[in-house]
Amino acid sequence: FWSALAVATLVKGPIAALGVGTTVLGLAGKARGFGWLRALRPGRGGLDVACGGGVLSGGARARVGPRGSVTGLDPGRGMLAVAAELDPEVRWQAGWAEELPFEDAVFDRVVSQFGLMFFREPARALREMLRVVEPEGRVTLAVWDAIEQLPAYAASAAILDELAGAEAADCVRAPFALGDAARVRGLIEEAGGRVVAQETPVGEARFPSVRSMMEADLRGWLPLLGVTLDEALIERILVEAEARLAALVTPSGELVFETSAHLFTLQR
Repeated sequence: FWSALAVATLVKGPIAALGVGTTVLGLAGKARGFGWLRALRPGRGGLDVACGGGVLSGGARARVGPRGSVTGLDPGRGMLAVAAELDPEVRWQAGWAEELPFEDAVFDRVVSQFGLMFFREPARALREMLRVVEPEGRVTLAVWDAIEQLPAYAASAAILDELAGAEAADCVRAPFALGDAARVRGLIEEAGGRVVAQETPVGEARFPSVRSMMEADLRGWLPLLGVTLDEALIERILVEAEARLAALVTPSGELVFETSAHLFTLQR
């Protein structure tokens, strides 16, 4: 199982289908609409970099119509297999953001939704996205806000720091590595891009319980990054999390908290 946030970040698909639970990220719809799906033009081409399970790419194909084309790129062949089942008419391409396997200026619109923070060389990846977009085209980026703005994850990282150590806590912090919008703008400028629009919408995350969110990380996301905790320690962490996050739990037992992300539109 993936962390529910990691699924939203990397897979962008229905979380319940992966057995993690149900998560509602209200900002996801805003992110999908921001500067990319709305800006796609019938008959033109779009590229989704780090497409994960392909939900965004599939929506884009419907927008460009039968005369247009959409390509979804991801290094994970397993993710691309999931995406191909979702929409076989999208062109699914294996590859890295830092070395896009495309000619110059071949896409009208390029997007990377919640992928930039995981790239090995973010500035190089941005440079590549700007290279493959047409001169009058647009690149759209979404990155999670700083972890301090997502209280449940800030608390989770603090608990792990105290009970499991910095290596475990840093796994939870990883998706928020580019939460400083000024830093992202600096990377864009380093890559030769120019920001033409920026916003930070706020949405909502909803989990069946504190345990469901925490166990997704402790049993899924952390081991994926090479950190495995023993069962006794996991139980200590869960008990502590339930105590610290009690204020975010509804009368029905759900964990609900605000989420936010920085959204950028840029061009050469």
